[in-house]
Amino acid sequence: MIRILLAEDQAMVRGALSALLNLETDLEVVGAAADGEVAWRELQRLKPDVLVTDIEMPNLTGLELAQRVQRHQLPVKVVIVTTFARSGFLRRALDAGVQGYLLKDSPAEKLAEALRQVQRGGRAIDPQLAIEAWSEADPLNDRERQVLRLAGEGRSANEIAEQLGLSHGTVRNYLSECIGKLGVVNRIEAYRLARQKGWL
Repeated sequence: MIRILLAEDQAMVRGALSALLNLETDLEVVGAAADGEVAWRELQRLKPDVLVTDIEMPNLTGLELAQRVQRHQLPVKVVIVTTFARSGFLRRALDAGVQGYLLKDSPAEKLAEALRQVQRGGRAIDPQLAIEAWSEADPLNDRERQVLRLAGEGRSANEIAEQLGLSHGTVRNYLSECIGKLGVVNRIEAYRLARQKGWL
């Protein structure tokens, strides 16, 4: 029996996924969480075989959750199921040790088979995304991504500096680096392009 923890912030999707997976004789959903921090606590409490997570979630995204699993070397396999068909997300997911990456419009039986494949030690990646993922590298480092995300949320350089414990000048340098690397004219365009590519 493959024991599964679901992390998905939309209640209807969470319920539907749980019902579909529990129809399979060799799969059991042992828990479900509506945000990343709750999922992290449940991972440690329930010790499932596989974590099935969305990317966009409150408090901790699916990617941040996968990075935390990797950092703490938890013995759980991570499969991301998302609506985001962005190659940048896939690259970051693979860097975080994710074994599966599927789109929500995939057939239910494809997800069940992907979970079995991952549990056997294989990988299950949407093939079209896999091709795109290697066509364009993410130019941003983690700190630039952090600063740009906050700038895109409307924070001023001073607010970003205060939140991240950096100097005002350092924040401005990071934003300049982002603008230069992405070949745009301002931080708003940099944020928009990075979001579109799945680099944020």
